[in-house]
Amino acid sequence: MSTSATQATAASPKPANSRGRVIFASLIGTTIEFYDFYVYATAAVLVFPHLFFPTGDDTTALLASFAAFGAAMVARPIGSIVFGHLGDKHGRKITLVGALLTMGIATFLIGALPTYGQIGWFAAALLVLMRLAQGFALGGEWSGAALVATENAPAGKRAWYGTFPQLGAPIGFIIANGLFLVIAALLPSDDPSMPSEAFLEWGWRIPFLFSAVMVIVGLWVRLKLVESTSFEKAKSTGSIQRLPLATVFRGHWKELILGTFFMLATYVLFYLMTAFSLTYGRAPVDAAVPGLGYSYNTFVLMLIVGVVFFGIFTLVSGPLADRFGRRKLLIWVTLAIIAFGLLWVPLTGGGTFGVMLWLILGMSLMGFTFGPMGALLPELFPTNVRYTGSGVSYNVSSILGAALAPFIAVALWTAGGGSPFWVGVYLSGAGVLTLIALLISKETKDIDMER
Repeated sequence: MSTSATQATAASPKPANSRGRVIFASLIGTTIEFYDFYVYATAAVLVFPHLFFPTGDDTTALLASFAAFGAAMVARPIGSIVFGHLGDKHGRKITLVGALLTMGIATFLIGALPTYGQIGWFAAALLVLMRLAQGFALGGEWSGAALVATENAPAGKRAWYGTFPQLGAPIGFIIANGLFLVIAALLPSDDPSMPSEAFLEWGWRIPFLFSAVMVIVGLWVRLKLVESTSFEKAKSTGSIQRLPLATVFRGHWKELILGTFFMLATYVLFYLMTAFSLTYGRAPVDAAVPGLGYSYNTFVLMLIVGVVFFGIFTLVSGPLADRFGRRKLLIWVTLAIIAFGLLWVPLTGGGTFGVMLWLILGMSLMGFTFGPMGALLPELFPTNVRYTGSGVSYNVSSILGAALAPFIAVALWTAGGGSPFWVGVYLSGAGVLTLIALLISKETKDIDMER
């Protein structure tokens, strides 16, 4: 080898982690995160109103179940502060391991909980406690996974790498709902609007218990990670902050606000197209608040088809964001989300073809808006507060766009007499707020991640 080649090799250090390890370590955690979300969201519609919140009124029981669901969103910002502090002070690896372990234990324990019929309202209290633990852990999961991807990405491919933690959402959906479909098929119900007795007695627990297997795999991969060069540089130069949260609020408050509103339309769209759509799609057409009248199995299969488009366009969004910029791509996508919200009634009123088109369009837009966030939010902040800043923005937005979405959607659906018109308007309104944030922001694709 020539002297110049030797010098060039020495001047180009090997990446801290291999490409395959980076992709899998960032993907596995968010896959488990969204698997847990979808398992809980499905159970919140199918199971928990009957087993943990038997109020005697179907709508009240559903809202109580969604309240427990929303409790995790309140805990997520707290988790983002705690795990963000640890991640910015002590490194990404140990923090990600702790978040994944906490999440896995909480999900497994939900599958082992006694029900209202066994211990009364104490069962609901335990469910809320486990949901809070899930939310606390999830508060530190996403931002850490996004940092693993983006801080280890090659030049010019940061948004592409950032789509892999985002890809955990459609993969988690397919695994979770596929497992529920198998269980429902093995434990069939005579009433398509209700799960079978066997499903309610023990079948629903299987997806929660199965999460332990995925967590073990995720821990094995993450324990093999080494710290990114960005974090090691920050540590070696003495720029680690004693209180990252205080530094973020003092010096990067504008980025926190912008990041929160960047995610708003994404979160509202995400929860409407998953949790709300499952409720609306299964509600009988002759109910007090009518829905689309599909059986659980039929509608979930339709959802899975839509989620395939979610996954495809999540991956497509990365190269587009690297080429044209995150801001420009997201402005156009957000305009499309605003228009989509105003088309809910004609689409859902167009029979099975219209409903399928509604799901495909919504999930495709979800991929386009969610994919670039894996790079955009971390790029807003310097290395020494990046875990905290991106995590707080992402998870505060979860309160505004996710914790409130099920309640607002059900209330608007009820007020509309079963029409989804006002639910679509709600989505468009969230899109307008996101659009404003994007229009006043600056492009981030060329920033230095080691700053």
